[in-house]
Amino acid sequence: MKRSDKFRQANKEAKATVLATVAVIVFWTLAGFGLSGSDMKILSTPIWVWMGCVGSWIFACIVAVYLANNVCVDMSFDDEDEEE
Repeated sequence: MKRSDKFRQANKEAKATVLATVAVIVFWTLAGFGLSGSDMKILSTPIWVWMGCVGSWIFACIVAVYLANNVCVDMSFDDEDEEE
């Protein structure tokens, strides 16, 4: 992989990570504040607490696995150009 290809891939991964971060923040906001008016409870704890904390954590884990499997590429950062 050429050096320019490595920079392109790193840029793609950085952009995807920023989008993933925004998605997690939006999910956290909607799950926490969006459900604040709900009277539902789990183990005597309001549903907005569960979704804002545990739900956001699970969503972030799912997004991280997606990024690792579909966006990120395992590549060497050596300066040597590899001929393919």
